[in-house]
Order: sequence, then C-alpha cells, then structure tokens
Amino acid sequence: MPTMTLPKRSDVPVELTWNLETIYETPEAWEQAFQWVNDELPKLAAFEGTLGNSAQTLYDAFQLDNALSQVLGKLHVYASLRSDEDTSNGPNLARLSRIQMLGAKAAAASAYMTPEILDIPQERIDSFLREDERLELYRHVLDELLRRKPHVRSAEVEALLAEVGEALEAPSQVFNMANNADLKLPTVKDADGQDVELTKGNYVLFLEDHHRNVRKDAFEAMHSTFLKQRNTYAATLNGQVKAQIFESRARRYDSALAAALDSNNIPVSVYDNLIDTVHNNLGALHRYLRLRKRLLGMDDLHLYDLYVPMVGEIDYKVSYEQAKETVAKALAPLGADYVEDMVRGFHSRWVDVVENEGKRGGAYSSGTYGTNPFVLLNYQDNLDNMFTLAHEFGHSMHSFYTRRTQPYPYAGYTIFVAEVASTLNEALLTNYLLETTTDPALRKYILNHYLEGFRTTLYRQAMFAAFERQIHAAVEAGEALTADSLSQMYKALNDAYYGPEVHVDDLISIEWARIPHFYYNFYVYQYATGISASAALAQQILREGAPAVERYRRFLTRGSSDYSINLLRDAGVDMTSPAPVQQALDLFDRYIGEMEKLA
Repeated sequence: MPTMTLPKRSDVPVELTWNLETIYETPEAWEQAFQWVNDELPKLAAFEGTLGNSAQTLYDAFQLDNALSQVLGKLHVYASLRSDEDTSNGPNLARLSRIQMLGAKAAAASAYMTPEILDIPQERIDSFLREDERLELYRHVLDELLRRKPHVRSAEVEALLAEVGEALEAPSQVFNMANNADLKLPTVKDADGQDVELTKGNYVLFLEDHHRNVRKDAFEAMHSTFLKQRNTYAATLNGQVKAQIFESRARRYDSALAAALDSNNIPVSVYDNLIDTVHNNLGALHRYLRLRKRLLGMDDLHLYDLYVPMVGEIDYKVSYEQAKETVAKALAPLGADYVEDMVRGFHSRWVDVVENEGKRGGAYSSGTYGTNPFVLLNYQDNLDNMFTLAHEFGHSMHSFYTRRTQPYPYAGYTIFVAEVASTLNEALLTNYLLETTTDPALRKYILNHYLEGFRTTLYRQAMFAAFERQIHAAVEAGEALTADSLSQMYKALNDAYYGPEVHVDDLISIEWARIPHFYYNFYVYQYATGISASAALAQQILREGAPAVERYRRFLTRGSSDYSINLLRDAGVDMTSPAPVQQALDLFDRYIGEMEKLA
C-alpha cells in the first residue's frame, strides 16, 4: 500500500532521477542556448522573399531552420522535464513559459517558408534538386509540403496563425495546472483502516485492492473531487475543442478530425473503421466482463471492480530492480544489441522513477534530437508498472534508433506509429511471462493483466476516440459543450460499452474531466490502432524469427522518412484495412477462452 506522504523532490535518491545535465549542465547553459536562438531568429526571417532565387539559398534556409529547431527542441525538453519534476516550482514554470513564447516567436519567424516554397514553380524545384545534391536531403520534406498545399495559407495568415498558437494552448495549460499543481485529493482509508493521501499515482493501486470498500471509496473520492469543479473543467475542454476547430477551419479542412489525421496522412476512414470495428465486437468485451464477474464471485459488477485482479490469491509484487531484469529477458527476441542498448539506458539515468511532491502524474517517454530518451515513471511495485516500464522503453528505443540513424529532418516519428513499439514490448513481455511459469494461478494472473490491458488500450481508448469525435462534431454543429452535455455523452458511451454486464455508476459521467488525453487533438485512437499493429507484428516475430525481427528493427530506424502507412506496411502490417483491428479483437477473444479454461 502507498506511503503515508510523498517525498520532496530533494529527498529522492539521485540514482532514481533522470540526468538532465546531459542536455544542459547548468541553467546558465540553457540560458546561453536560449539567447543564441533569440539572436539568430532575425537571420532566418531575412530569407523571406528569397527562397526561390537559387538552390543555394533554399538549402541555406533549410539548414538554418533545422539548426534553430534542434536547439529549440533541446530547450523545450529540458524546460518541460524540469517542470514535470515539480509542477509547483516557480523557476521551472517560468522557464517553460519562456521557451513556449520563444517557440511561438520562432514559428512566426519561419511562417513564410511553407507558403513561399509552395509558390516556387515545380520545374524550378526540380532544377534545384538537380543542381545541388545536398537538397536531396529535403526531397521528402518538399513532397510533403506539396501534398498539404491546399491547407497552407498566405504568408500573412501563416504568421498570424503562428502568433495565435500560444493563446490557443491556454485551455490545455489551465487544465494542466488545475490537474497537477492545484488538484487536492482527499485522504481515504486503506485495507488496514489507515488514512492515506489519495494521489493520481496510487489511485490504480486502490482500484486493484481486493477489498471492495477500498475500491469504492477511492473511486468516489477521485470523481467527487472533479465533480466539484465540473464547470471549470467543462470550460477548459470546451476551449480546447474550439481551438482545434478554429485551426482546422483556418486551414480549410472539413473537420477538426480531418485536420488532425492529415498531419500524418491518415484517412478519416481509419478512425471511423476503428470505432465501428470495436463497436461491432462489444460482445467479446461483454464475455470478458461476465468472466470477471464470475471469477470475482460477484452478483453485480461496478466500474470500480474492473481493475482488481480476477485471481485474488496471487500477491504479485515487482520491485523496480526486478522489473528491469525481467523486461530485459522478455525483449531478447529483438536481439542482444537491442537489450544491451536498453540496459545501458537503465544505467545512464534515462528514467525518473518514483513519485514525489508536485511531480506530474502518469508516465511517458520524452527527448529530442541530440539528447537521450527520458522516461517519467511514478513507479509502484506491481505488475502493471513493470508493463509500463516495458511500454515506455518501447517508445524510448524507437526514438534512440531513429535519432541514431536518420538525419534531423526525419529523426522523429509520427503519432500514428508511436504506440506500436511500446505495445509490442508489452506483448513480448506477456509472452515471456506465460512461457516461464507453469503455476496455473500465476498464469491466470498474467492473462488477467493482458486481458485488462487489451480492454483499457483497445476498448477504452476506442470509447475515448468516440467521445472525442462526438464532442467535436457537436461544436462543429453549433452546439455548446457544458458540464451537463459532456457528462451525458460520456455516460451514454459507458452504458453502451459496459452497461449490459456492469452497473454503470453515475459518478463515471464526470470522468472526462480528469482525462488529459482529451487535450491532445485526437491522439487516443492511436493507442488502439497501435496495439492492433503491434499484436500482428509480435506474432510475426515469435513465429518467423529473424526475418520478422529484421523488418521490425528496420521500422524502428526509419523515423518519418516515409509515410506511416507505408512504414507499417513494410514492417508487415497494412493499417489501411480493418483487418489488424479485427485480428487484435480475435486475439482478445481467444485469450478469454484460455482464461475460461484455467478458471
């Protein structure tokens, strides 16, 4: 059970913190880099009106823009990670605010580039590419600009959109402050009757507790807190949706959804197919919920009963050291060098491990070109957190190999493929755990974790995606988002997904208020498509061995050098078809069958 109080940041052992000095040794070094960017921006602005003059000029402009972007990336990562260490730290918050303003200034300084390049006749671009072989580096960049030409505005409008960008981030920033720095959760009773401070980090631990009253009290305490501020959170989410719709209309898209997906060249049909395919397979979810009800020995199932392990006799604790060792063994099919590189990251303080006062909740992988990957955890000693470690290192190793292989313009990867490597690591970890134990009770526990992971990653995220589509469509149709309307829509979706087998508690109607991903511009659907792709790729790796590993490892190195759909197709899975989603759901159903046999 969680500790009574959280440690202060200064009390956390240094070996359990990430080493941000590898980005900037001191805050003063950060300031020097900040000033360099600020001083160089006028040079970038001075290229305006000249990009079509010669191949040399176009190349020089690209190079300066890349150089500034690289340093801006490092500045932002350092400031963001420092802020997340302690969201109440004033100097860290100020640094983050300053780099956001500088980023907006840089975006304004380069806003002319895209419309100006698009005004250059194609034959002149082709001649530039023939004249200067160095421009070949930017061929895919130029192709991508041409693809999005219908949605690029004039230089004046682009500059205005860049200037307004910071203001459009305000709803998300307000939510972040309210949800992290200012949120005060109540004290609840643990299984021993002791008062424990409820936090976002230990909330899931309470939901996993085998004492139903503990789960119920934590669920009610969490959501009652958000219910008290329902109108504030409705205002921030409404503002976020309106900001996204404004940007989509400014760029002449049919909808905010179309605008969000076009950034990765993903057809809207992929999003719609996901929701439709999942909705058509709710029967498998209901089968799982019936099994959960039976194994827990309950006549009725509430939403706060969905996270407790169905195998109550197993007390499976995993320390951070044990988790690192197990994950390394589980990922051995990806190659000895993969494991060696990952273990080196463990030892090089890529990870910020434990929860402390003011630290941002949840987990993520971050970093940029020229830095190590960095992983934020709020580690608790359980199976779920070991899977989180494997998940986030999937992101980190994807970033590590891409940045080591690709030049800067292609050294990132799109959001659409971002969850493939992470969930593939989870699939391999599940396979390893099932292969290395014959204990029926423990196997049931592992299967329970896998099935629940599928429920939360595929079904739950698809439900979130449906909610996002619905609230944006409502605003686009001229409707207002209020606390009541948001809660009604969210409750209706929970009724559809869980209602036939679960008592859908009224308090769940406010859950939308605490989900940060609703501020990420149609991000969550990619968890579901990602796990669908990774399920197929993991099975190929386990069945085929070396050929599949080679395809997958190549995928990890390709960054954004091609479109995401093509990268995944080359790796062995076609996401333009609903087949991968259906295959993932079929696997879920098959694992339910195995669990039923063990039960």
